Amino acid sequence: MKKITIADATLRECAHRGDIALSFKEKIEIAKLLDKLCIDVIEAAPITDEKIDTLVLRTISPLLQNSTLSCPVGSSVEEADRAMKSISGTKKPRLLVSLPVSAVQMEYFYHKKPAQMIELIASLTAHCASICNDVEFAAVDATRADKAYLFEAVKTAIENGAKIITLCDTAGALLPSEFAALIDEMYETVSATKDVTVCAECSDALDMANACVFSCISAGAAQIKTCIGSQALPNLEHVMKALQVKGHTLDVSYGVNSMAINHSANQILRMTSENRSGSSLSSASSAAASTVLLDDTADIAKVSKAIVSLGYELTEDDTSKVFDAFKNVSGKKQVGAKELDAIIATVAHQVPPTYRVQSYVINSGNLISSTANIVLEKGSRTLKAVGMGDGPIDASLRTIEQIIGHHYELDDFQIQSVTEGREAMGEALVKLRSNGKLYSGKGISTDIIGASIIAYVNALNKIVYEEGNV
Repeated sequence: MKKITIADATLRECAHRGDIALSFKEKIEIAKLLDKLCIDVIEAAPITDEKIDTLVLRTISPLLQNSTLSCPVGSSVEEADRAMKSISGTKKPRLLVSLPVSAVQMEYFYHKKPAQMIELIASLTAHCASICNDVEFAAVDATRADKAYLFEAVKTAIENGAKIITLCDTAGALLPSEFAALIDEMYETVSATKDVTVCAECSDALDMANACVFSCISAGAAQIKTCIGSQALPNLEHVMKALQVKGHTLDVSYGVNSMAINHSANQILRMTSENRSGSSLSSASSAAASTVLLDDTADIAKVSKAIVSLGYELTEDDTSKVFDAFKNVSGKKQVGAKELDAIIATVAHQVPPTYRVQSYVINSGNLISSTANIVLEKGSRTLKAVGMGDGPIDASLRTIEQIIGHHYELDDFQIQSVTEGREAMGEALVKLRSNGKLYSGKGISTDIIGASIIAYVNALNKIVYEEGNV
């Protein structure tokens, strides 16, 4: 019995949609839900914003216990290295080389001739294979490509280390029987495909994606790509339902937890739908960020409700402190989510500091990797470490994790200027999640990196005090 690998591209497809913008927290929550379902592969969105996207991937990476984390590598060695660094903390990393093989896409998007694209496929796949044991080559627009050229590209990718070959019906033009015939022909023409995993990425442009999936499986595909909340790819729930009923007929098995799929899919749909209600845990705080707006008429019950909507669980005493601080601010202006976050970070969970920042030295530039040398005090002990990261702030936070020997989920990170001029004060807000509970810390300094370090340590102190890890 052949095992079918399910690769879910929900995060990738959401990044391509213009009608929604997932929050940092929602991206993390979606990845966690997919991992709990034992989805074989979670395909991330391409790295377009280096600071934000790499931070998302670095946060997701250590959280995954079951799934492979696949990251697109762009079209250069530098982008491939960046992708690998971003997912290096996960148990099962995969690099995805996704390049077009049709004449129209090669010319229009990459301005390359066929021979040049073959060279790029060879060099980029080989480089990815040298830094990662699991490399996938996706032949974009494969169904509109010249077949001889498509098979040459596939052969080139396999020779240079690709272990998964994906044929993409980007144009959405193939009927189920036609896609199956293409896979059959590839097996006959390129003998090396028998030694790798063949994957089908079926389009739902003709409302036949689910049918295409099972035609491709019958033709020998061992991996299929699915999605939740998008019409572009086969629907994960529909595919799993069909596998449950007809898997034995096809002599195939799967590892996804199909019993929990409806519940998890509904949670993800609430986050990825165009008209999000904010009713799920993961979307509640992001929805609140745009709806929380309090004035000086708000009573403690209304403020308490806003605190909960942001994801905090405060004691009555801390809620009272936040309300008192809120009244001082609301007399001057309306208070939104960011202001309420800052108030909570300032007055709630105030505890004796377990860790204190003694010193830090940060090195960063466009020609070197960012490094941080941080010294913390814990009682009479001096703790220090040196670490690297993608940018000075990432390096700083990763170095603190080295010192304390623990990784906490970064729920949110905000920086802003609070005064003007060359000596402007910068404010950083860090929100960490531990055992499902949210803790926030605030830092203010003329050095925004220093403010970020202080904010992180302030949030950390609240966690270790409350959890008794002092």
